[in-house]
Amino acid sequence: MPLRNKIRPHAPADRPSPQSRSIGARSRTLPASALSSWGGARLALTAFFAVDGLLFAAWVVRIPDIRNQVSASHGALGLALLCVSAGAVATMPLVSRLCLRYGSRPITVASLALLALSVPLPAHTHSVPALGGVLLLFGAGYGGANVAMNSAAVEIVSELGRPVMPSFHAGYSLGGLLGAGAGGLLAGTLTAAQWLAVAGLLGLAVTALAGAALLRSPAARPVGTAAASASSSSGRTAAGAGRVLVLLLGLTAFCTAYGEGAIADWTTVHLTDDVQAGAQAAAAGYVAYALAMTTGRIGGTWLSVRLGQNRVMLLGGSTAAAGMLLAALAPLVPLALAGFVLVGLGLANLFPLAIARAGAAGGPRGVALASTLGYGGMLIGPPVIGFLADATSLPLALTTVAVAAAVAALLPLAVRRH
Repeated sequence: MPLRNKIRPHAPADRPSPQSRSIGARSRTLPASALSSWGGARLALTAFFAVDGLLFAAWVVRIPDIRNQVSASHGALGLALLCVSAGAVATMPLVSRLCLRYGSRPITVASLALLALSVPLPAHTHSVPALGGVLLLFGAGYGGANVAMNSAAVEIVSELGRPVMPSFHAGYSLGGLLGAGAGGLLAGTLTAAQWLAVAGLLGLAVTALAGAALLRSPAARPVGTAAASASSSSGRTAAGAGRVLVLLLGLTAFCTAYGEGAIADWTTVHLTDDVQAGAQAAAAGYVAYALAMTTGRIGGTWLSVRLGQNRVMLLGGSTAAAGMLLAALAPLVPLALAGFVLVGLGLANLFPLAIARAGAAGGPRGVALASTLGYGGMLIGPPVIGFLADATSLPLALTTVAVAAAVAALLPLAVRRH
């Protein structure tokens, strides 16, 4: 679900903007050698996004095993899972300052290394408090990596002058797909400890290789000073409208991240406990979701250009709401998997478009506010689902994701007025 620098408008909301036309003009003036150098940086950073998604999915598909290991109820597991988001949110402001001081690229390498080192730790816990403690560390690496990676991505998008941000998020989703798929296939062969250790070693290897390439690539120029100057001279009315717009986009990110967090943490548990799926079929639920999200993000730029960002967000939220109702309430595994496919397609571009547009409207402060609201949704999603599941049932609790997606579908109508 990631972004502390100003994001230039990648694609029009409903029509091309002057800024987007100037970006396109600048990209045509870049020499071939510069495009090649930045293409290498783009490839290395995409590898970081992919390994980030892989490590997170590697943990997600073994949550039922860890839950049994620590003997946690739904509510207790929700509190432990809360620590992932708590660690991420607590780390984000610090990582943002570190990126400004030392550059986003070395902080990206350090954060991914921390994430890879922490992913095997949950398999060695035997109580809920111990699990929560290691998940705080895991969340710190995950949150730090997402802030640093997205900050680096913003710089590369600015240098290339092309709307390539969805491709980075597609890399994340592809990594999640690979991690969930491999984790499901090896569920009957490797224990949770063995699988998470393999994932951690793979993460360290990719971090070393991609980090060397990323750190060797050309330095990027600062992004966002022009937008900040323009916004300061536009008057109080325009500034107030910009803040309202950023808040609306942040709420969109909140609703989207609420759904993404719930899907990541509760999909395998729901399929195992409520739909009576086996370990491999339960892992297939997250695989189906991740595959659909990857596909949606690969086509995200094209869709935004063809339909406009507002329509993409409206259709995406509506599709996710319908899919979540099917996934939560269907009694059969194939129907539930189909629901998760719709959720993945629907949620695919909501968060990236919301954060990008918040950056275009409010500069770095807009990105920071929308990102914080977005991670707030991820923060409260898992425990809310857990407590509601204890009070009612897990399928009924998961329908709140459909409600959040429906709200996200309607918000673009309000955004368009500003």
